[in-house]
Amino acid sequence: MTIRALFLFCIIIFASCSQRNLTYLSDLQEQKTNTEDITNNIEPRIQPNDLLDITVTSLSAESNILFNRGVIQTGGGTNSGLASTKSEGYLVDNKGYVTYPILGKIYLAGLTKEEATEKLSSVIGKYAKDPIVIIKFQNFKITVIGEVNNPSTFSVPSEKINILEALGLAGDMTPYGKRENVLIIREQEGQRITTRVNLNSKEVLSSPYFYLQQNDIIYVEPDKVKAVQVSPGRSNVQYGLSIGLALVSVVTLLVTQVF
Repeated sequence: MTIRALFLFCIIIFASCSQRNLTYLSDLQEQKTNTEDITNNIEPRIQPNDLLDITVTSLSAESNILFNRGVIQTGGGTNSGLASTKSEGYLVDNKGYVTYPILGKIYLAGLTKEEATEKLSSVIGKYAKDPIVIIKFQNFKITVIGEVNNPSTFSVPSEKINILEALGLAGDMTPYGKRENVLIIREQEGQRITTRVNLNSKEVLSSPYFYLQQNDIIYVEPDKVKAVQVSPGRSNVQYGLSIGLALVSVVTLLVTQVF
């Protein structure tokens, strides 16, 4: 009976060691309001291979035709002063340039939307009076994979999203997801950056990776229990456990008969 009790005790200890902290920001104090300045909200910058929606409005209908795509022209006039670029967009090439009507190639890589708007407005202002330029990302998307309920790539029309919102789009983590070690993969200025964040800690709220950038990838790793369950050697592990339990049962039986 002593060996059986010891065996049951070992099982309880093993089970308790496998428990995970499933609470986000678990170190925040309960029943307390926390206030802090937001200093990590970084504006996304235009990168090579981005697809931009650029529209130009001015006081001149002719200028609107020249600097926008898709305006229908009949006879000597136009049916529209604005054009939609959502179907095509302007692709930022590998060197950071977009090819724009009349203006030719304009370097926009590394600029925020506001900076790119000012640059285009200045250049277009030489051809049109008081132009209004609006720039949007057509391909602002993030990808969430791993131990989440709905892994996928998600478009972000608002062009602003944090990691908790991204996990919400993916249906949240499964209980097997390692909340304390979430991997973020980001490509920026010709470099691939990988970093890990701890979603159990409130420190993630001030992390420069709390707010995501376009094309970020979030990978939620499985814990050891899930990894063992789906690993190629799972059958070997199960076989070993079965043998071990059988040996314990035999030893327990023998000891019981002896005493």
